[in-house]
Amino acid sequence: MERSKNPAGRTAYWRVDPARPDPGIMARAGLILRQGGLVAFPTETVYGLGANALDALAVARIFEAKGRPQDNPLIVHVADRETVGRLACRVPASAGKLMDAFWPGPLTLVLPAADTIPRQVTAGLDSVGIRMPAHPVALALIAAAGVPVAAPSANLSGRPSPTTAEHVLQDLNGRIEVILDGGPAGVGLESTVLDLTGDVPVILRPGGITREELEKVIGEVRVDPGIDGVPDRGSPAGEFRPRSPGMKYRHYAPRAPLVLVEGEPERVAARLKGLAESYLSRGWRVGILATAETAGEYKEGQVVVAGWRKDPATIASRLFGALRRFDELGVDIILAEGIEPRGMGLAVMNRLRRAADNRIERV
Repeated sequence: MERSKNPAGRTAYWRVDPARPDPGIMARAGLILRQGGLVAFPTETVYGLGANALDALAVARIFEAKGRPQDNPLIVHVADRETVGRLACRVPASAGKLMDAFWPGPLTLVLPAADTIPRQVTAGLDSVGIRMPAHPVALALIAAAGVPVAAPSANLSGRPSPTTAEHVLQDLNGRIEVILDGGPAGVGLESTVLDLTGDVPVILRPGGITREELEKVIGEVRVDPGIDGVPDRGSPAGEFRPRSPGMKYRHYAPRAPLVLVEGEPERVAARLKGLAESYLSRGWRVGILATAETAGEYKEGQVVVAGWRKDPATIASRLFGALRRFDELGVDIILAEGIEPRGMGLAVMNRLRRAADNRIERV
């Protein structure tokens, strides 16, 4: 079969109805995937950058387009549960319960990988992450392609994940064949990644399905200590092999350095005001990522409201867009409020800690 090419470095931009995607557009995009091309598409979490998961050369193009490290595994997206049995050599009973409860949806299950999966997808691991997205465009694209689709977030490696097609265009224009614009993503953070290869399920990356929700279905669920945002967890450089995206490298970062302040809301706001005054006195352009409850306390700097502290899902849905907004504002430093790492707050804080790259204060 003829392989897809990206002539003259141009990326096509196709708008699609997010509720009822046009079958003709889906067929064209599916053909591009089958021929080895790259297609960015919306999911309910963030926009993904898709390639045929069974084509090692196509998968390699994902790493090239994103500038992604080769040891960072990819998640495989499917449109039906039957495909899981062809991608995993063992599917435990707990996986079936979780699929019943949360698929399609923002939950990735890490299972023992079948021999059909190229090593480029798994980064050489013996496991593979699989999920079924809850978005009509994503499901229609995978079905039209007729193959499982490997898809990390559709951004340059290390940048905030894209929640709109415009974000994808900013990062990947000229690097991929097609962007499917299906409107803004809903959840706003990537899927929860749950490792089912051991005796006790372990959350490798928190996301749209919380630990509490998982435990209602399958009982005890542990949280990998690596989600605290400390790179490599003390391992010598290059030695730690991540079992999930988002575990090893600096991620989700805007262009300006980000300082994260955690603690009681009143103390956090007071510390951010003090830091803002210090940076402003030196002539820095200061951005403040605030919650709605305390945003009115900041009288100087560029304030962007992430959402409500009392409702972390609102912060999750806006977080990456807010970080990209600071790029547009051209700030020199970003000061961010932390929130309680419980429920969806755990996923929000995971992303902020990664974006801060160890610039974290606790008050």
